[in-house]
Amino acid sequence: MYQLTDNKIMLKYLAFFMFVVAFVLFPLALPSQETFDFLIPEPQRPGLAPENPDPISGQFRAYNLGMSLDNLKSALIADQLFRFRGDRDVSFLPIREETLVETTGASFIRRAHFQLTDEAVYIMSFSLDTRLIDHYSVFTTFVSRYGEPVILNPSEAVWEIDEVRLSIERPLTVKYIDTVVFERLNEEARIIESIEMLRREEFLADF
Repeated sequence: MYQLTDNKIMLKYLAFFMFVVAFVLFPLALPSQETFDFLIPEPQRPGLAPENPDPISGQFRAYNLGMSLDNLKSALIADQLFRFRGDRDVSFLPIREETLVETTGASFIRRAHFQLTDEAVYIMSFSLDTRLIDHYSVFTTFVSRYGEPVILNPSEAVWEIDEVRLSIERPLTVKYIDTVVFERLNEEARIIESIEMLRREEFLADF
């Protein structure tokens, strides 16, 4: 009887050993199988930019680069989008011999700035109300109309042709610049600065 019991115990140990070999040790002894990674591409999303974008212009509503001061004031008076107060919103900057027109908006535009030189507008800047309109809406509208910007960074997006620079600046300002006039004024400013430095050096040499 004891011998039969011992045989049963031996059979149990043998069965356990075979289980360990078959299901634990044997898989470890097999060579590792190669695995392959499959990359499922994301679906292509249609771009916003059109195949034939519109050329950017220096015009917004009735306002355009190069317009005279009188025409600008008349347009602002007739436009209900602005609260233009006439000559009270017009100032002259004697240092640069420029005229600045600054007015508040009545809806999507908080403030508007127009800079004029030689009686012609060369910069138009519109600060939008972010409570009523968001940066993404303005940006996607511009891309769908004018194509991808030539400059894109966290502070601004820029579209540009030979004579006009259009930009969206954060938090949300749309700006039009006559680049020909702007570069001319910058060059004149650099020349004046060089002359002033030369005069300063000549004055110091007198001591």
